[in-house]
Amino acid sequence: MDSTSEEVQPARSPRLRVPPLLGAGMLMAMSAAGPGFITQTASFTVLYQASFAAAVVLSMIVDVAVQLNVWRILGISGQRAQDLAGKVFPGAGQLLTALVVLGAVVFNIGNIGGAGLGLHNLLGVDSRVGAAISGCLVIAVFLARSMFVVFDRTMMLLGIVKIVLIVVLVAVTAPPLGQVAIGTVAPKGLPLLAVLTLIGGTVGGFITYSGAHRLIDAGITGVENVRRINRGAWTGVLVACVLRIVLFLGFFGVVATGAHLANPNDAAGSSFLAAFGTVGLHLFGLVFWAAGMTSTMGNSYTTATFLQTYLGPVRRHFNRAVIVLIGLATVVFVAAGQTPQSMLVFAGAINGLVLPVGLAIILWVALRRRELIAGYRYPSVLLGAGVAAWLFTAYAAVLSITSIGSIFR
Repeated sequence: MDSTSEEVQPARSPRLRVPPLLGAGMLMAMSAAGPGFITQTASFTVLYQASFAAAVVLSMIVDVAVQLNVWRILGISGQRAQDLAGKVFPGAGQLLTALVVLGAVVFNIGNIGGAGLGLHNLLGVDSRVGAAISGCLVIAVFLARSMFVVFDRTMMLLGIVKIVLIVVLVAVTAPPLGQVAIGTVAPKGLPLLAVLTLIGGTVGGFITYSGAHRLIDAGITGVENVRRINRGAWTGVLVACVLRIVLFLGFFGVVATGAHLANPNDAAGSSFLAAFGTVGLHLFGLVFWAAGMTSTMGNSYTTATFLQTYLGPVRRHFNRAVIVLIGLATVVFVAAGQTPQSMLVFAGAINGLVLPVGLAIILWVALRRRELIAGYRYPSVLLGAGVAAWLFTAYAAVLSITSIGSIFR
């Protein structure tokens, strides 16, 4: 069945075991914690050790400010980000869609590659074969008759696997929490770029809108659902924050012991190896595979929700459009064997632009276009937090533009 609306699909069927609010929250949180996020966290933890805790905390604060505003405005309006943007400024919807899709398509190649690498570590298969298998499994989710039911269940299951294994890593490594506390309030040698990179990779791009768009597809919209929308946003934010914290603690626990990392270029995999021995590589493979799968699912779904406004075939055959996006990423990775680094830098820079552009439009609705949210009186504290987050992300966008320029020099 081809539709984005759960009014057409049996979303309210008794078969649905994952509540829509939880499903939307998990989608946002698991989309953010992809292979790139895991690799990034491990590498930065090795470089900055306890001080990187400050970056993790700052990224969580920005995440809360951004997501609570995005979910509330989009949820009350009942319109996806690009549709709302188009009503605020002419051409803004097309611009936002172009930025989201450009970054998402490239990152999806990296996501499916991460899933392939995960299967390589888990089962010993070639990473290209692993990517092909993973791509087929994700496609199977979107071929299901009750797509949203299977989608939510799969996201939940893989998310639990990922969180449990990372918590086990923390329990085994027993990181020194005193050092973490000091690093959080008095970081040493931590550059702002590390903080901005972490924020861009966990809040920017398609991730900003994934949970809110899923909530709209579930039909949970309007002023009468503000409490439910807020609860869904907090669910996603809290899950994402817990994942950020335990992932950092797990890697820092290994670093704090002074353990020699077998492969400094693979800090994440080497950390699992140091903590669990040979079996650690298999456990890391499972974590990385789950991360690649959830991020591929969230990326492809959210990208299609943007494209459907402007492309009739995507709107009429939503499931097939998602499958095409997954297939494209899989074929490109299998053909190339890797995601070119310059493409990832370019996509990261694009994602750095998405956040301040989209957030500015959403905050403008709360400030000047309240008729788009049924005259809802927006909380001043929440709006203030959103403006502060926008100023921070706008500065990050300047660095993103610089990154784009460096690609072509």
